[in-house]
Amino acid sequence: MNKPIVANNKPIPVELEAGKDYYFCTCGKSSNQPFCDGSHKGTDFAPKAFTAEKGGKAFLCQCKQTRNSPFCDGAHAKIPADQVGLEFVLESDGADDA
Repeated sequence: MNKPIVANNKPIPVELEAGKDYYFCTCGKSSNQPFCDGSHKGTDFAPKAFTAEKGGKAFLCQCKQTRNSPFCDGAHAKIPADQVGLEFVLESDGADDA
């Protein structure tokens, strides 16, 4: 598997605690979205470790296409509903490629 699974095509609001370490699911297989539950084992994916800079509500990516991981950047708006639960990668438009 070299494409992540789209866990959902909308972000998920979560309450983060300032200074706490979190492990964001990058494969899309976790049953504890948006956080890792180890479901990536045996794949090329690994969780993205991050420390919350501030506490409070944050919107984390579930489509796994964000360029601001683990935070939502709106990429989910480009993912058709029929791709939820399937492997998917957005095609690059070249705008941000250098």
